[in-house]
Amino acid sequence: MTATASKTVPVVKAAAVPVVATRRRRKPRHIGIYLFLTAMAALWLIPLLWSVYTSLRPKAETNRLGYFSIGGVYNLANYAQAWVQGGMPKYFLNSVLITVPTVVLTLFLASLMAFAVSRFSWKFNVALLIAFTAGNLLPPQVLAAPIFEIFKLIQIPYSISDSGSLLNQLAGVVLINTAFQVGFCTFVLSNYMRALPMELSEAARVDGAGVFRQYVSVVMPLTRPALAALGTLEVIFIYNDYFWPLILIQSGDRLPMTTAINNLQGQWLQNYNLLAAGAVIIVIPTLIIYFALQRQFVAGLTLGANKG
Repeated sequence: MTATASKTVPVVKAAAVPVVATRRRRKPRHIGIYLFLTAMAALWLIPLLWSVYTSLRPKAETNRLGYFSIGGVYNLANYAQAWVQGGMPKYFLNSVLITVPTVVLTLFLASLMAFAVSRFSWKFNVALLIAFTAGNLLPPQVLAAPIFEIFKLIQIPYSISDSGSLLNQLAGVVLINTAFQVGFCTFVLSNYMRALPMELSEAARVDGAGVFRQYVSVVMPLTRPALAALGTLEVIFIYNDYFWPLILIQSGDRLPMTTAINNLQGQWLQNYNLLAAGAVIIVIPTLIIYFALQRQFVAGLTLGANKG
């Protein structure tokens, strides 16, 4: 009888100490990031929250207790007064008439240009993209005087423009904002379209689709997240623009929402509670748009981040 010797295979257990040590090493770094982000969020939110708090207090209570105080009377009287005295409905309509056409026209023109420079190889596509991008490097303050003179010299029939030129017209603000924003949107959309597989366009071309059909049916449906993100940014940019309307519009009844706060300033004394209420009213539409499109905005910014 032969006895078979049983062989025992040693079992090596993975030590958990390095993993714990690794976690302990990573934990302080994450805490530092969280503290930094919390501090930055508070830095941005404190002025907004302070404006909301100030707007809810009557000026008499602020004079009695001071701005840095808690207690007293809180109501919405400042909002009602700012809404009426500032003429908010009229100015908000002007902002809508400026913002909506500008955003639609900018995204349309930028998508056409981005499609041309990203999906086709031709002689001047890189140079043209550089020219569009370089236009964003020019500060608008430098171009204010020549643009004002150009708009004044452009003759338009009085049946269309009561000033006989592009000055004092909402269309003039739409055109200048479109000109300044189309370069940025072209740059973003062109980089996004370059990440799309070229095989999609080649397959559409084999099926007999022309250039415009490829643009409408193949590329544009795939760029909806990028368009949503850009649309959200452009609405905020154009709505908050204060410079060009103040330069190109001379009639007070055609100014946008951002200039309505000028009507809340007194000649001798300033009611900062009323100004805070007006500022909060002006900010509310952009907050609504951002929160309504937040999911599309984040998806447009992060989609394609993992593509090599």
